Amino acid sequence: MSDTDTDAETDTNSDSDSRDPTSLRTPIVAVLGHVDHGKTSLLDKIRGSAVIEGEAGAITQHIGATAVPLDIVSSIAGDLVDPDDFDLPGLLFIDTPGHHSFTTLRSRGGALADIAILVVDVNDGFQPQTLEALDILRRSETPFIVAANKIDTVPGWDETEDSPINATYESQTDRVQGRLDEQLYEIIGNLSDEGFSADLYWRVQNFQRNVGVVPVSAMTGEGVPDLLAVMMGLSQRYMKEEMEIDVTGPGVGTVLEVKEEKGFGKTIDIVLYDGTIKADDQIVVGGQNDPIVTDVRALLQPRPLAEIRTESRFEKVDEVSAAAGIKVAAPDLGDAMAGAPVRVVCDRDLEDVVREVEAELADIAVDTAEEGVVVKADTLGSLEAMADALEDAEVPIVRAEVGDVAPRDVSVASTADDPKQQVILGFNVDVLPDAERRAETDDVDIFTDEVIYQLVEEYDEYVEEIEQAQQDTILENITRPARFRILPDHTFRQNDPAVVGVEVDAGTLRNNANVVTFDGGEPERVGQIKGIQEQGEDVDEARNGDRVSVAIDGPTVGRDIEEGDRLWTEIPEKHAKILEQELTDEIPGDELEALNMYLEKQRNRDPFWGK
Repeated sequence: MSDTDTDAETDTNSDSDSRDPTSLRTPIVAVLGHVDHGKTSLLDKIRGSAVIEGEAGAITQHIGATAVPLDIVSSIAGDLVDPDDFDLPGLLFIDTPGHHSFTTLRSRGGALADIAILVVDVNDGFQPQTLEALDILRRSETPFIVAANKIDTVPGWDETEDSPINATYESQTDRVQGRLDEQLYEIIGNLSDEGFSADLYWRVQNFQRNVGVVPVSAMTGEGVPDLLAVMMGLSQRYMKEEMEIDVTGPGVGTVLEVKEEKGFGKTIDIVLYDGTIKADDQIVVGGQNDPIVTDVRALLQPRPLAEIRTESRFEKVDEVSAAAGIKVAAPDLGDAMAGAPVRVVCDRDLEDVVREVEAELADIAVDTAEEGVVVKADTLGSLEAMADALEDAEVPIVRAEVGDVAPRDVSVASTADDPKQQVILGFNVDVLPDAERRAETDDVDIFTDEVIYQLVEEYDEYVEEIEQAQQDTILENITRPARFRILPDHTFRQNDPAVVGVEVDAGTLRNNANVVTFDGGEPERVGQIKGIQEQGEDVDEARNGDRVSVAIDGPTVGRDIEEGDRLWTEIPEKHAKILEQELTDEIPGDELEALNMYLEKQRNRDPFWGK
């Protein structure tokens, strides 16, 4: 487990000294992993078990999150969690799993999640998104544990519903245990390859230095008690100080989503991680242009599961304290951004709070260049993750913004001089119809994807195709090297034009190429190829090893050229330079050989020729 990012948790609130050790907030848990590895199933299992254990609504469904109180964690985990050992109130699971919610949820420049679960399928092992998730966890310095999921699919597995892992593991046959051990050690090896020291959780002495691997099944619940126990233990032991909040202080949170809600207009779903937010509070929210100052009109949370059939899905509450997910209805939220900070003003100076929000937004600003691609993403966090990935791939960005692809983005992209940069890369966003039409007219390519690495890969492939097409065009228009000789007894016509049989020794002989000899060390032009025939058929070129008849305009056989002569295609100095410096990988080996011999002959008389 990587060390916790203490800087990211340093509060910028002026009232940070009023932290109350008796007032501990719930640790926020994010779930990441490759698609199909069971992130949602694992969350569903924990939620489902919590509902069953809690019966009459002890579990609270928040906006974008599920709170599982300590007594419910304890009843699911059984003997593994004794509530008397813990001060923390439970766990708050972000229930939109994946990188998307993780990168969206930020707090003061770091990840908002206090701890993460990386779900890995024991059969499938590490996949591209697993590596992407690890990279995000590494960058954000978020402590995490690995849930090695789907242990119930090991051939021969004998399941014990909802059992702690040690008990169910011990009840398996030696063969099944051996199979699972192999899969688990492969995951531990993969983690090691990525620079993380890891082991099965019961063998880990120091969770700050090592990543604990917990074997689980989201289907049968096996290992889920252990997972909850490890998360509670880690949070209690290493994060207790960070959970100390001033409940009475002004609320601080992050926008998870901006949504249109019937009867309320634009609303923001936020995760509150400090203080309290009340109906009627004045708040400052990060906007696409400037921070938005507005007043809370209503705080909404989902109705308890028992009442879900009522007319409204939400019920109004007067106030909410951290940590919690809550929907905020307020005027002027049209420009609010997912991933942006939210701060309650309370009795503080409004200008100070606006400056705090501006400073936090400035931390997320993406460095842009004079030239580059246009990047759009659904949230500030994913915009930042996109920028990191493109920086690693050495792709410059000219403009980076949150929101769908709009016509003005196409306008910016269309002004790029380099066709490789007349591009918009959109992560998890829609393309507005006007923008799509404009892109077709302006010859701008738009790539969208829901996985960052795939988006970057698609763009890389696109660039490769363009570069290849550019090389092909250059090759089409450049004189290609060739060395060929006139075959004995193959003069079909002496002049106007001379027609002779030749064999190409190296390179590519093309129509309309000028022909030279190097008899006296100086190149001497003897004529121009005016036609190539192979077995009576006209062709545009002849390659190494081909025997063809050529019409050469200019010389007379027996006077200017002889049977047995070695001739060369004349390469203009500028073309020779491009071939040598840019295209050596694009031409066949024999052509390169012909080029090098041609250069050698030219440089014997002028060492700087073609340089």
